[in-house]
Amino acid sequence: MFFIVHIDAPLTSGFRTTNQIVEKIIKNMGIKTTNDYVKFYINLNIHGKVSLLSFIHNEKMVLKQKIENKKLDKEPIINGIKILEDLIEELKKDGESKILEKYNR
Repeated sequence: MFFIVHIDAPLTSGFRTTNQIVEKIIKNMGIKTTNDYVKFYINLNIHGKVSLLSFIHNEKMVLKQKIENKKLDKEPIINGIKILEDLIEELKKDGESKILEKYNR
């Protein structure tokens, strides 16, 4: 089961739902760093409609649901959750605009 925040923005890269995006991330685990998560958010072109903090909380919730799946390798999922938790702390400290500027270089 997924708990996805509804995004009122067009999706990119041919994905029809946010579930498909998250499934691709988890399947490939191409997101391995904080920079990867922020760039992924930026490339979705949802800034202004969905805050980075809301996006991160949503991603974290989905990963926590995925960790219950016995068939998936849990190490990359746990690493993704840790990255998101660190990013949340960084956002609380510095604010969204500074984080987007920092990682959008």
